[in-house]
Amino acid sequence: MRFQDQIREYSSYAARGAIGSPPNSSQGRIDSSVSALRREAGRFAALRIDQRIALADAMQQGYMRIAERSVQAGCKAKGITIGSPDEAEEWATGPWGIIRQLRLIKEALAALRDTGNTPVGKVSRTISGNLAVNVFPNNAIDGMLFKDVTVDVHLQPQVTPELLESGRARFYKNPDHHGKVALVLGAGNIAAIGVMDVLTKMFNEGKVCLLKMNPVNAYLGPYIEEAFKEAIDRNYLAILYGGVEEGRHLVYHPGIDEVHLTGSHKTHDQIVWGSPGPDQRARQLNNEPLLHKLITSELGNISPVIIVPGPYSRKEIAFQSEAIASAMTMNASFFCNSAKMLVTPKGWAGSKAFLQGIQDVCARVEPRQAYYPGAEDRWKTLTRDRRNVKHIGAARPGTLPWSFITGLDPDDDSEVLYREEPFCSILSEVQVGSEDPVRFLEQAVDFCNDKLWGTLNATLIVHPATLRDPAVKAAFEQAIDRLHYGTVAVNTFPGISFVFASPPWGAYPGATLDNIQSGSGFVHNTPMLEGIEKTVIRAPLTVFPKPAFLPSHRTAQTVMRRIVAMEEHASWSKVPGIVWAAMRG
Repeated sequence: MRFQDQIREYSSYAARGAIGSPPNSSQGRIDSSVSALRREAGRFAALRIDQRIALADAMQQGYMRIAERSVQAGCKAKGITIGSPDEAEEWATGPWGIIRQLRLIKEALAALRDTGNTPVGKVSRTISGNLAVNVFPNNAIDGMLFKDVTVDVHLQPQVTPELLESGRARFYKNPDHHGKVALVLGAGNIAAIGVMDVLTKMFNEGKVCLLKMNPVNAYLGPYIEEAFKEAIDRNYLAILYGGVEEGRHLVYHPGIDEVHLTGSHKTHDQIVWGSPGPDQRARQLNNEPLLHKLITSELGNISPVIIVPGPYSRKEIAFQSEAIASAMTMNASFFCNSAKMLVTPKGWAGSKAFLQGIQDVCARVEPRQAYYPGAEDRWKTLTRDRRNVKHIGAARPGTLPWSFITGLDPDDDSEVLYREEPFCSILSEVQVGSEDPVRFLEQAVDFCNDKLWGTLNATLIVHPATLRDPAVKAAFEQAIDRLHYGTVAVNTFPGISFVFASPPWGAYPGATLDNIQSGSGFVHNTPMLEGIEKTVIRAPLTVFPKPAFLPSHRTAQTVMRRIVAMEEHASWSKVPGIVWAAMRG
């Protein structure tokens, strides 16, 4: 689908009032909302920490009240049966991250008030000597429910231990403004993104926010308005609706100080450089952007899954195959961190075993409603006239099969699947290097860094026995260090780090406005760290009980509902119910 056609489809989606969406906001409503936010921006920036904690608490309580209804609305919009295990997706991609982030914000602010700094865990060094700061688990409950899962933030080379201590929570220690208005252009695929971006801007950076809902999930706006009524009544937050025209009016509005976008890099480029065509290219060449204000962004990715050769048992292959299949099928594959490119060793028998395992799992997962605009056209374009394509699942009207494109040539610079994110139900496969782990890691990292579009997230699957070889262990840590991705996940789905909220989420730093890749800046980041290079989440090769995100989990919806209830206060009394439901999965 051409970009302008996609824009028209989004506008049409909004005009139809999809799933009970509110009408587009008028220009008068937009202007008055911006003016009201501007009037209160200074007051908000000057709030005492106790006042911020009270506001975050009110917002958390409000979201708890609407959590169930918002989940049901998401299920209705996406064709998910309420009460089925698939309902867990809406709990995980909506209330979980939001409720958790607000709790961690309150804890971070309380620590800042009482000790002068936000809390972090152990500080170590990466293989290249950079500081690595542990940000998960955040408490003993995390350690119990996510046993042996850790998240470390690798900082940039210039960050010293002294800068780590003095530099975090920068707005509270050394504010760089006294009141700003941030526009957040929300994403349409999951409930949490826009809200968690707003919370970052408000509480990490001290800015009032205007959230423009995406037409795809604008039906969630009234729930957010109800949940965050206290912030909205004080004119610290506004929720508006609309498509391209409303968005254009907002981004160039003189009352908006900065913009944060989650969505397509094509949308980013249109905002910054103008509509696609000769004029846009000329502005890029002459460095003459149309937008003269800060824009941060998170813009998607061709997410690679790199499988390091090793002595995997059938059980281990089955577990990780299901995890990778889940990363492909969850939310109908409409994630910026959905598994999109399987990178396996050339000549290794395990490459075929993993691919077959993933396809076997997909054969047991019903094709999902392709609710995101343009999905069918993208799917047809990317699968048409290919020899090595396999479709799995009997697609019904409105759904797409799980499609596998295999045998890609790693040296083919013209391969569109290396340049275009397939925001639909496609997983591709390429083989590089050899079955020697050291050589494979070196070539797999080079391939991902140099050939694949995007810098948001990558996954590494590795057997613990493989890492017992000191040479392989060193090569593996170097691979993590060399991967130019904002999140690197080891043996797990990178989206888990997203909902943990304490880890920063964003693209690898260094993008430029004329080559934005997956974006710039980090969100979430409840420790309020500065100088971030990447987030690294590590998990065991297999775990028991099975994670609730696996397609075969029979009680996932109960697990996730109970996790959300626990997250409100990190309540130990809620833990036995979570464990019981997880064991029954």
